[in-house]
Amino acid sequence: MIFVTGGAGFIGSNFILNWLDKHKEPVVNIDKLTYAGNLENLKSVECNPNYIFAKVDLLDQTALAELVGKYKPRAILNFAAESHVDRSIHGPGDFIQTNIVGTFNLLEVTRAYWGTLPEAEKKSFRFLHVSTDEVYGSLEMNDPAFSETTPYAPNSPYSASKAASDHLVRAYHHTYGLPTVTTNCSNNYGPYQFPEKLIPIVIHNALKGKDLPIYGDGSNIRDWLYVVDHCEAIELALDKGRLGETYNVGGWNEKKNIEVVDTICGTLDKLRPRSDGKSYLTQKVFVKDRPGHDKRYAIDATKIEKELGWKPKENFETGLAKTIKWYLDNETWVSNVVSGNYREWLDKNYEGRK
Repeated sequence: MIFVTGGAGFIGSNFILNWLDKHKEPVVNIDKLTYAGNLENLKSVECNPNYIFAKVDLLDQTALAELVGKYKPRAILNFAAESHVDRSIHGPGDFIQTNIVGTFNLLEVTRAYWGTLPEAEKKSFRFLHVSTDEVYGSLEMNDPAFSETTPYAPNSPYSASKAASDHLVRAYHHTYGLPTVTTNCSNNYGPYQFPEKLIPIVIHNALKGKDLPIYGDGSNIRDWLYVVDHCEAIELALDKGRLGETYNVGGWNEKKNIEVVDTICGTLDKLRPRSDGKSYLTQKVFVKDRPGHDKRYAIDATKIEKELGWKPKENFETGLAKTIKWYLDNETWVSNVVSGNYREWLDKNYEGRK
């Protein structure tokens, strides 16, 4: 049995769906169900006997210890995190608690449990920590891509809290011998992504006839990774990753934000034309840039390809086409997650930026 924390979120739910599609090994989904945690993501497996859900907060060490004692996992995968830069700017406290204190609590409970295992089980146990490329800071246009040896230089409360959690995981391996593996990924996209990140919010707003907000001049660059490719990389790192190592996971797809928006608009123009015959491009609006907006992220995923044999199956064009089709086919899912609280947050984040 494996544990997945944050399994009702975007990447975690995709991992669970992918896992149960290929394996009969049970998975326990541990999630406190914040705004981005959505059990509808996992509706297709809710009756699967190999799927178990536990509504538990990582800040509750006692509840975590009880779960570990009850189910005795052979691996724990930590996806749980507050993960949106804009939200971290408005309210950094939640990021400190979930990403730092929550990871610490999980490590402490894991260390206590791992110490009680028989030697063979102790040797095969794994703690896999899922992190982000944002811990490395920002790149200039001609800088080489982030590698596993790039110094940490986080620039937002979100990335700083993730950097701290990465350091804790590293410390628990070197101090206590806990068998850890860390992955640092680039920008994910795909099904079930909460519509506050660039790709889903552009799709959603376009279809609703709303503004498509673009920070600054849209020249910020990100490396885009299709979420299913990311899930495959995590599974490989869990199975074959060297203990104490970090693996960068990227899609080899650097794109300016404005390119991403233009591509989405062009695709929607073909698949779901506006009733007035105009292009969705007319809905683009450039808004005031957010504070500390990193210029460029780029991942060098050479290490995971050489050591574990992973490389992405999707390029940006094929992955984005699948993503847009999923959102067009699942508009009810989007409607259900776009609540009053979501609209209030959008108003707060973009108010005064036009």
